[in-house]
Amino acid sequence: MYEQVSHSLLNHILDQLEPEIRRRDLRHFYTRLGANFYAIHTLFHQLYGDRDDFKQQMVRLVEVMAGQYIHRSATLRDVDIAREQNHNWFLSQEWVGMALYTDGFAGDINGILSRASYFQELGINLVHVMPILRCPEGASDGGYAVSDFRNVDKRAGTLEDLRNLARELRKRKILLTLDVVVNHTSDEHEWARLARSGEQNYQDYYYIFNNRDVPDMFEETMPEIFPETAPGNFTYDETMGKWVMTVFNNYQWDLNYNNPAVFIEMLDIILFWANQGADIIRLDAVAFLWKKIGTTCQNEREAHLILQLMKDCCQVTAPGVLFIAEAIVAPVEIIKYFGEDAVIAKECEIAYNATFMALMWDAVATKNARLLNQGIRSLPNKLNRATWLNYVRCHDDIGLGFDDTDIVQAGYDPQPHRRFLVDWYTGAYADSPARGQPFGVNDKTGDTRISGSLASLVGLEAALETDDPDAIQRSVNLILLLHSLTMSFGGIPLLYYGDELGTINNYDYTNDTSKANDNRWIHRPRIDWEMTELRYSHNTIQQIFNGLQKMIAIRKTLPAFADYNNRELLDTGNPHLFTFMRNNPFIINDKVLVVNNFDSSPQSLTLSDLGPRASFNYAQLRDLYSGESPRLFKDQLVIPPQRFYWLSDRSCS
Repeated sequence: MYEQVSHSLLNHILDQLEPEIRRRDLRHFYTRLGANFYAIHTLFHQLYGDRDDFKQQMVRLVEVMAGQYIHRSATLRDVDIAREQNHNWFLSQEWVGMALYTDGFAGDINGILSRASYFQELGINLVHVMPILRCPEGASDGGYAVSDFRNVDKRAGTLEDLRNLARELRKRKILLTLDVVVNHTSDEHEWARLARSGEQNYQDYYYIFNNRDVPDMFEETMPEIFPETAPGNFTYDETMGKWVMTVFNNYQWDLNYNNPAVFIEMLDIILFWANQGADIIRLDAVAFLWKKIGTTCQNEREAHLILQLMKDCCQVTAPGVLFIAEAIVAPVEIIKYFGEDAVIAKECEIAYNATFMALMWDAVATKNARLLNQGIRSLPNKLNRATWLNYVRCHDDIGLGFDDTDIVQAGYDPQPHRRFLVDWYTGAYADSPARGQPFGVNDKTGDTRISGSLASLVGLEAALETDDPDAIQRSVNLILLLHSLTMSFGGIPLLYYGDELGTINNYDYTNDTSKANDNRWIHRPRIDWEMTELRYSHNTIQQIFNGLQKMIAIRKTLPAFADYNNRELLDTGNPHLFTFMRNNPFIINDKVLVVNNFDSSPQSLTLSDLGPRASFNYAQLRDLYSGESPRLFKDQLVIPPQRFYWLSDRSCS
């Protein structure tokens, strides 16, 4: 597509805009639109250029961007300009996040507002408020089956409550992350209701078929997401007498992005929430945005084009807003959601590091880092202006999506090794202290995922039951070790609410009929705020909370922990250790050696074997976390069981 063609079309579009838009002073908007329009036009043409109404759809797209820019507050426009001037702001080591369910954390949005000082006490300055949009009461999928994309669920509060929260968090320099579910709607959404009533325009918003012919062709290659509770990928709707694509649950209808009206509607919704004060938008289920017969309907090229187009459009209206890609897919696929550009993230600036999360859980169970080292070495380098979201736990299950080649190179047989991990974390393995539960068991493929809280999976629940102080301490050490990795690896560490307090499994979910068949609710706790006071006095909770508080504070002082592709994985020759170097991107020779021991016995490494990159003044070597001098014999370092070191000689230089 020649630039002259896109420029000509842009002039035509500007002439066609509504008079109300043309009368406005939109200088920043037009500057950004001009800079991005060639890319926007090219992408939109690739997706929808064969349609007769292409030009009309382009006019509508620009009207949506302009309309949402007009509604963007002066405060948020100032934020946009500041972030454009400091475009790498989110790569700083100063950001530390927490994800939470509103009702579980504090009841409602106003409850979160009343606990804002808690975030500051811990050191959290990025809060992911998980789905709060209107959902059906009995079929919400934890908030991911949305029946109204522009309204807060009454159980969480109101739009004004959310705006108040956004303003208060901004005053405290805390970023707000909100979800937009881009792949599907609830079957009770207005679009679905109109489709049911027979309106063809809205039936075109979904994948709807008169008979099973096309669905059966799709099913030949599509995997099942929830084989136990929602087998297959299509649901028969009695009212329409037709089949609807429902990849997740039968009450979640997949949106059809072959229709440009769907793309424009969803972009409008994303920009709407940006205008409510979201600093970051988490785009849910992005891997599923494009469906093709004969494929898995995941990670298709067009899905990436859609995300690039969403990003370019957002750059025009709300350039200070970041995207998170929720793509829990194979390691080689995850990296693509940053975009294919050599430098700039052209899709999502942030992506979940699901591979790293799963590899850490492997290291805990095996007590060695063989697969962790191998898997990280195989992960492609990310773009410069992009960052990982590193987490130990989240609201979802733990999948074991390692690459089979990596498992083999680490010395395991893939299928038995995965079976061992499932047995370990569900307590079926004889020596395991874990209290997880199997989730998403697929008898056809043998695939199984794992539910359970961090504390229960590392053995704290079992240790507390037996009142075994040694087992309790081992569990606490593991919790801190895992979090230390998310803090030091490179990216934004994301805590899951309750983990900072050692919260164990919540079995009460079985008493709620709408949740009883989904054991992921076992790790979606309700915080008892009276219990949180124990962080000042109770030994176990205090250790975890204080340990994380200290870890976060120290991380923020270490420019070497910023994310500028400044990490080098080191081969120590010791399979129990996961070791890497972090280098300050702004000061030469300012470095931190990160050493992690997953074994239950002390391990050692010879620093001189790491070469000149690990050259330190051994007499001045300190662990930045504990402040202690590590145990050294000449240049041989001893690492205690399930312990981490952040080593530097800078504090004494």
